[in-house]
Amino acid sequence: MDGAPQSFLARHEFVIRRLHSLSGLIPVGAYMTIHLATNASVLDGPGAFQSNVYKIHSLGSLLPFVEWTFIFLPILFHAIVGIAIAVGMVPNTRDYPYGANRRYTWQRWTGLIAFVFIGYHVFQMHGWFHFHGWLEHVAQPYGGARFKPFNAASTAGEALQSPAILVFYVVGVLACVFHFANGLWTMGITWGVWISPAAQARALKVCMTFGVLLAAVSMGALYGMYQSGHGTGLDKAIEVENRMYTSRIESGELEPNEHKRTHLESDESTASN
Repeated sequence: MDGAPQSFLARHEFVIRRLHSLSGLIPVGAYMTIHLATNASVLDGPGAFQSNVYKIHSLGSLLPFVEWTFIFLPILFHAIVGIAIAVGMVPNTRDYPYGANRRYTWQRWTGLIAFVFIGYHVFQMHGWFHFHGWLEHVAQPYGGARFKPFNAASTAGEALQSPAILVFYVVGVLACVFHFANGLWTMGITWGVWISPAAQARALKVCMTFGVLLAAVSMGALYGMYQSGHGTGLDKAIEVENRMYTSRIESGELEPNEHKRTHLESDESTASN
């Protein structure tokens, strides 16, 4: 049995684990932090969030390339390797001091929850792919691609109005935050940044404090989005978004693009006032 050939994953465990931990920090963790902070700008009003979305979409046709190269593919790599580690395809030969701690189990479970949540979130908001045929015949009929960049806060908020969806987002986002914060600590062990028990204890406090702060930012973002999706909050968001859209069209900063908008009837009434 000892002479049996090892799998590719087993032979390259050292490199795979380091790439896995590194991808969890850059770009996945860094992107998540920026993404949550950007979403939290909705607390300053729908106009602040809309301005940030305009900056992101100023990349134009480069945006899908940037998304897949620096966001989606690294997330897929991190998730696939994480699942392989969880099911034992990558052997756990390192005797980490946190192995008996419940955080070790939570790290695995929150990783699985985060993977499911991110997959749903990207589908619900963006439809996964930007091809017109896919969006029209697959994503939109099944409740996907609901986010419209030129009506950012209102469409994101409307997508969160179902109590079940809102609870799912709370659980999913908090799972992502815990997985990242605790992953920072385990990454420091993997890369030998903190080795002694005392150093690990100090690092754990720092990482968990960061996690609590990021959780607060994420919940603020969800609250702001939810408020922008119903009642007077929705009316205000639509008014602000359509006014900003009209202003950018008139100034020549933006080319008209109805595929990136919604609430067209409201916009027509706004433009006529």
